[in-house]
Amino acid sequence: MHYHLILTEKCNLQCKYCYGKSMDEENDLNQKFKFCFNSPLKTSVKTCDLKKFLAKDKNSYLIFYGGEPLLEIPKITELMDSIDVPYRMQTNGLLLHKVPKEYMNRIGKILVSVDGNKQRTDFNRGKGVFDRVIKNINLIRENGYKGEILARMTISPEFPDIYGQVLFLLDSGFDSIHWQLDAEFYKCDFNFDKFSEFVKEYNSYVSRLADYWLEEIKKGRVIKIYPFLGIIDSLLKNEKTKLRCGAGYSGYAIDTKGDVVACPIMNGIEDFRAGTIKDSPDDLKKFEISGKCSKCKDLDLCGGRCLYSNRTELWPIEGQELVCITIRHLINEMKKILPEVSSLIDKGVVKKGDFEYEKYFGPEIIP
Repeated sequence: MHYHLILTEKCNLQCKYCYGKSMDEENDLNQKFKFCFNSPLKTSVKTCDLKKFLAKDKNSYLIFYGGEPLLEIPKITELMDSIDVPYRMQTNGLLLHKVPKEYMNRIGKILVSVDGNKQRTDFNRGKGVFDRVIKNINLIRENGYKGEILARMTISPEFPDIYGQVLFLLDSGFDSIHWQLDAEFYKCDFNFDKFSEFVKEYNSYVSRLADYWLEEIKKGRVIKIYPFLGIIDSLLKNEKTKLRCGAGYSGYAIDTKGDVVACPIMNGIEDFRAGTIKDSPDDLKKFEISGKCSKCKDLDLCGGRCLYSNRTELWPIEGQELVCITIRHLINEMKKILPEVSSLIDKGVVKKGDFEYEKYFGPEIIP
């Protein structure tokens, strides 16, 4: 399984869609869920205890997560000196230059939060952030990093152009792309008219991007655009899926005091506590999608967008339906190109294996 280790709750950025919205939110989730706020700001998990826990899972992966995990570089190096597992990381990229290269080069995949070009990234994340991130990515490449560097985008209603921004980031040195819609994570930000307009524009850009992706496949190049890759892979294999991020059954988060929760977003909510690192991974509580998602005709391919939004229902039903419209459109675009993709595989232009990927390490398949 994949475990997101929350190294710290602190972050060195105040992004508009994260910190900014949290300041405006009137959180009434405590009426629906039980919270526990006794976790320390940075991890108190002992390396020896984590090592014992991971040793019980022969296919364990450890993902450094925060806050911003690179605020705790000494802890990262301590863990990597003691625990022999595949490593992944999610970071804002501002401190990548601080990591000793012998440790950096052992982290197989790095998800870097960047929202598109300089204008868009700096608007959301702060002046000068884009340039610093790109500089650091170039630096770790120069220092011998051979792993996957994945652009982790947040798409907000102000900026629906997923097509142009994905192409820009692919040209800026990223190996792969995924994105998450800034929707259903806060109650305060729902605006029906604004989001309805966004959905129309966003869907048109997804269609353009799907057309571009197919044209590149015809040339023998399968770009790792994860929302496309995951759905096509399932269609090719005719396989059903559960929640595609793996939250609550094949992926968990370990909080700063050693509790295991369904996913990092649910950190601090007792209802989503699965156990502790003193438990066996096999004994962790499992979580399933519920409510209207469980009755959806597209569930076997979608898997459910997000366990947190599914359970908290922060947006009203009309808002949830708008998000579902984007998911159905994405799925339908992949179904539309499937016959041609299958034909290209039969002709040997690409291989079926080109569409396979490591599941549950962080990329969103259903944005």
